[in-house]
Amino acid sequence: MPQRISFKKPVALLAVVAVAALVAHTWSSHGKAGSDKPKATQAVPVKVATAVRGDLDLSLKVNGYAEAYSTVTVQSRVSGQLESIAFALGGRVREGEVIARIDPSLLQAQLDQARGNLAKDQAQLVNAQQVLRRYTPMLAKGYVAQTDYDGYKANVGIYAASVKADQAAVEMAQTQLGYAQISAPVDSIAGAPLAYPGAQVSANSTNLVVLNQVRPIHVTFSVPESALGDIRAAEARGKLAVNVQVPGASAPLQATLDFVNNAVDTGTGTIQLKASYANADDRLTPGQFVQVTLPTARLHDVVTVPVTALQNSPNGAFVFVLDAEGKASQRMVTAGANDGASIVIGKGLDGGEKVVTDGQMLLTNGTKVQVVTE
Repeated sequence: MPQRISFKKPVALLAVVAVAALVAHTWSSHGKAGSDKPKATQAVPVKVATAVRGDLDLSLKVNGYAEAYSTVTVQSRVSGQLESIAFALGGRVREGEVIARIDPSLLQAQLDQARGNLAKDQAQLVNAQQVLRRYTPMLAKGYVAQTDYDGYKANVGIYAASVKADQAAVEMAQTQLGYAQISAPVDSIAGAPLAYPGAQVSANSTNLVVLNQVRPIHVTFSVPESALGDIRAAEARGKLAVNVQVPGASAPLQATLDFVNNAVDTGTGTIQLKASYANADDRLTPGQFVQVTLPTARLHDVVTVPVTALQNSPNGAFVFVLDAEGKASQRMVTAGANDGASIVIGKGLDGGEKVVTDGQMLLTNGTKVQVVTE
């Protein structure tokens, strides 16, 4: 019968040898690591800022929109046929510039008729005055009846009144003829024509074009009624500057608050305000949405740090302060109001300390730091 060969013992022996080798390698590695000296701790790169003591202006950020300083819907003051328009669609027009004309033919004829009536009545007045002068000495001699003389005198009064009426009619006709040329009341931007040459327009009824005054332009926004007291106090210190941020623009525009509505909206609990911007560069267009930053209060003699310096923990707010040796230490603080960039520190800092504004995640008490500017 053939002999069976077993491989169990050699396999088990190989496993034991492998485990022993692994243990020896591990012991050797630990022994070597333990024999090395610890490396020096590297400084953590951070950015810092100085805690500042002074005044801080608080502000309120709200959404707003640009609104035409004034909007004028131009109508004709006389009836007639629209002869021409003299403005470009969406173009700029200047105050006093003729923007449309009404056919003046009928108005000119009315003026000529009024002048003719005036000339006729002036001639009749002159004749009546001459008659009265001729018969005045005859009345004393009894050559003219008193009733006839009174009639001559009345004619002078009647024709004098007619002349005055005719003069008024001439002035009216001249004014009406002047209305045939329609001028822009303010420097503005014209919209699309609402009537075109050839159309029959009615006095004070037919709309011709809408003009928007955009130099200056208004920025309209609303604030909570709770902020109204601070805004009034800020206004008392002088003209209140308002920052207007246009989406996509790098720098805000400088406007001036010039209107506070006289009532709070009871439905929203807000009050409407308007700021004026010169808009010489046409940066704002009516209806454009913007973000408005409005100063509300001024805090005096407070310590502030950049908002990026403040950290939070279960024990409260804290900042990392640099000491003379270039090490960071954690300091608990009490935070107050902020203006979006700086925050008031009520307790914990006296002003002048160097606080870490970037890199705090790698810091603990006593960590060596390296201040960088980039």
